[in-house]
Order: sequence, then structure tokens, then C-alpha cells
Amino acid sequence: MTQFFTTTDGLKLAYDDRGSGHPVLCLPGLSRNMADFEPVVDQFADKARIIRLDLRGRGQSDHDPDYHNYNTIREGQDVLELLDHLGLANVTILGTSRGGLIAMGLAMGHPDRLQGVIFNDIGPVVEPAGLAHIFGYLGVVPEYRDHEDAAHKMAHAMAPDFANVPHETYLRHARALYAETESGVALRYDPLLRQSIMEQAADGALPDIWPLFDALKGFPTALIRGANSNILSAETAAEMCRRQPDMFFAEVPDRGHVPFLDEPEAVAVIDAYLEQIS
Repeated sequence: MTQFFTTTDGLKLAYDDRGSGHPVLCLPGLSRNMADFEPVVDQFADKARIIRLDLRGRGQSDHDPDYHNYNTIREGQDVLELLDHLGLANVTILGTSRGGLIAMGLAMGHPDRLQGVIFNDIGPVVEPAGLAHIFGYLGVVPEYRDHEDAAHKMAHAMAPDFANVPHETYLRHARALYAETESGVALRYDPLLRQSIMEQAADGALPDIWPLFDALKGFPTALIRGANSNILSAETAAEMCRRQPDMFFAEVPDRGHVPFLDEPEAVAVIDAYLEQIS
């Protein structure tokens, strides 16, 4: 059941909290929402406390009247405020893409609030080709009639980076991304997110994120990479494993950016991490 809390700057953010045991906070990708983590709830809610957050401007959370607040620093503050709201001293973060960047920022600024991090197809180097692909669709409403139409067309558009994906998975993905309306689908995030990201990109090259990742030294970590990812290269993943030699790692075949987290390889990595930390 979706619940809400209010941030210090007055936005109402949506979250879901179920299961018991070690707390795992699931943070979604840039334009995504908590629905992406339904497979994690299905697989692990009997083993851990699975908390899912819709970041500001996404899913069921309020849109920010100032789109400049769509940045990882403010979103990291929202995470801290959610932890305070729930009375949690610290958590493991399962971060997909943007969610993993937020986790690294917290590792540097608020390491006491983390127990560890599971990265889903993200690291300290974000490949330019992947960013260009994201800029191509971010904030643009696609011409899909409904969820079924979206599922069929996404299966074609996402090939060949994604293969052997059941139709039911694409349908779940479409429902997570879009709302159905009488005139077609609608985005489930604030389209002004595009403006914020484009302005941030125009400020210059991305900063060096490796120091943020290195702040996780000594923390339990895990990494899931889509074998065909255009965001997280194999070379960056290898360097992450070198710097964190105890990190659980799996590469998911037939997946690009990002794995759906229902794949056997992804499930096995999350399970191994929880076995270690619980």
C-alpha cells in the first residue's frame, strides 16, 4: 500500500514499505519509479524489509514547482528525510542507475546512514553514448495507444540490447512507465525533468565520481550489469570489482540498461548480498 511523507520543502513523496528484516531502500532510475522494483518485492519481501521510493517528480510523488531541484543532492536529502520519517538509522540502498548515483553521494556525505549498496547497472563512469540515448527520449511522450501497444513496440525498439524478454515483462514495464489516457499514454514523471538534466549537462563534463564510489570501501556492495549496457561499460564494472574485491557481481545476458531485476543472475546477486549482511 502506497504511503506518503512530506519533505522539509513541502513536497509529498510516495513510498511503499513491506516485509521485515534487513531494510533495503530501492531507488529507481532517472525517469522511473517504485514499480520497477515489483520483482524485488515478490522475491525478497519474505527475507528483508523492502522500501521503495518515488523520487520527487516521479510516479505518485509531487512534481517540484522548481525543476532545478531535480538533482541528486536534493534527492539524496529526500532519502535522508524518508529514513528519519521511518525511524531508520541506516539501510542498504538498491540503486538502479540514478538511484546508484544518489547512493554514492550519500556514501561520501552521510556514510553513517548506509549499511551497503547494491548497484543496478550504474557506476562512477556514465558512458556518453548511453546519456545521448536518454536525452533522445527524456520528457518526450511516445505515440503509444495503450499499455499493450507500448509493450509490443518497446520489444522492437529495445532489441537487440534486450532479448528473450517475455511479453508479460514488457507489459509490466509499460505500466510502470506510462499512464493510460483517452488520447494515448502519458508520462509518469514531470516532463520538466528533461529541462533540469539538459541544463546540468550544459554546465560541462561530469565530475569525477570515483571518490564517491571509493567512499564505500569497507561497506558490503554488489553490482548487477546488463551485458549490453550502454551506460555501464565492462571496463568500469571490472574496475569497480578491482576496487571492491569482495563485491558480489553478476552480468545479465541479453539485457541492456537496465536489467529488470527478475533475471536469475540479478536475483542471485541480491540474495547473496542479503545472506552476507543479514
